[in-house]
Amino acid sequence: MPNVHNVETLGLIKDELKDVNAMWVVDYRGLTVKQIQELRTKVREAGASMKVYKNTLMHIALDDLELPNMDSILEGPSAFVFAGEDPVASAKALKDFTKVSKDLEIKGGMMDGKFVDAGQVEAIASLPSREGLIAMLLGTISNPLVQTVRVLNAPMEAFARCVNQIAEQKPAA
Repeated sequence: MPNVHNVETLGLIKDELKDVNAMWVVDYRGLTVKQIQELRTKVREAGASMKVYKNTLMHIALDDLELPNMDSILEGPSAFVFAGEDPVASAKALKDFTKVSKDLEIKGGMMDGKFVDAGQVEAIASLPSREGLIAMLLGTISNPLVQTVRVLNAPMEAFARCVNQIAEQKPAA
């Protein structure tokens, strides 16, 4: 007879996986309780959540949902970071935390239904955030508009300078 707790947990894992853009797997061995709390806070600030599940239950959930096999990284203590709307932000939070604590190890994960290794997670963390990409896009769109306004304004500015110079040359009557 299956353990009722495991069945409930498996259901929770499947619910988490159904709507997630990305999930990162980390090894938290060696972190103190305080460091784990700090990590959870950083992850939450990035719009994600961090959960600890049994690797075997994660394997079953991934298999049941026909998601990538991650057995190569589902060893040892694993915490699972379920990204929110901006997967880059949660990957960046993890990468930044590895600079503070060498004990946190990014194992890899999954993004858009595809397996990604630790190097790919770090590369994703190096991308601009969603807000940064939007700002870059708006800058790209607005730059030609600004140039057009300057070109259209130039003849009027030249005319105004010309009138001003004529006015300065004529003696006051």
